[in-house]
Amino acid sequence: MDILFLRDFRLELIIGIYEWERKIPQPVRLDLEIGLPEHKAGQTDDVVDTIDYGAVADRVKDSLINRPQPIALVEAVAEHVAQLVLDEFGAPWVRVSVIKFAIVRGVKELGITIERGRRT
Repeated sequence: MDILFLRDFRLELIIGIYEWERKIPQPVRLDLEIGLPEHKAGQTDDVVDTIDYGAVADRVKDSLINRPQPIALVEAVAEHVAQLVLDEFGAPWVRVSVIKFAIVRGVKELGITIERGRRT
């Protein structure tokens, strides 16, 4: 399986369970690995034969920033992004990591990684 990736994708989101976290946007990093349903783009050199990573980045950003209600948990952000990639871009498999920074004293980064779909 060919895997398209977006690493160190940064967004400013209202996210968290604590009152102080929900007052201003904070930086969040997303790392995505997206399984490609076919591998012919390498031969055709045509974006129609792959998943357009620019379109994925734009859609993920729009869906998270323009939500009517912010998401509280990194787990829910990861699930939202994974389902969006599977449903809207036809990927058979996706791995999503969501990382928050310096929220817990002594911890530089915290977050979650999930995998959804089937690796072929």
